[in-house]
Amino acid sequence: MTEYRDRDENVTVVERRGGGAGRAVVILLLAIVAIVAVLFATGFWKADVTGGSLPKINVTSKGGALPDVDVSSKQVVVGSKKTTVDVPTVGTKEETVDVPDIQVKDAN
Repeated sequence: MTEYRDRDENVTVVERRGGGAGRAVVILLLAIVAIVAVLFATGFWKADVTGGSLPKINVTSKGGALPDVDVSSKQVVVGSKKTTVDVPTVGTKEETVDVPDIQVKDAN
């Protein structure tokens, strides 16, 4: 806050400056802390870190060769089997109908 007096008019002028960037940073940090607290309180985020371990990976390579990777994954089995389903049939029949006919004749 700055205060000064004008000599000619005997007026006191008071200038007040805001908190600036520091205040904005503090408000932003408080908002982030509040959001994180709500996420933990609702169970959206959990801090359960017991019982975890990294997977065991065996990767070896020779010069100029792709590395050997041992991967355990699920097996996908694709095949076919006989099943009875209802299938709609589409049929056609022949009828005689009037259709528009356009012709072009010479003026001669």
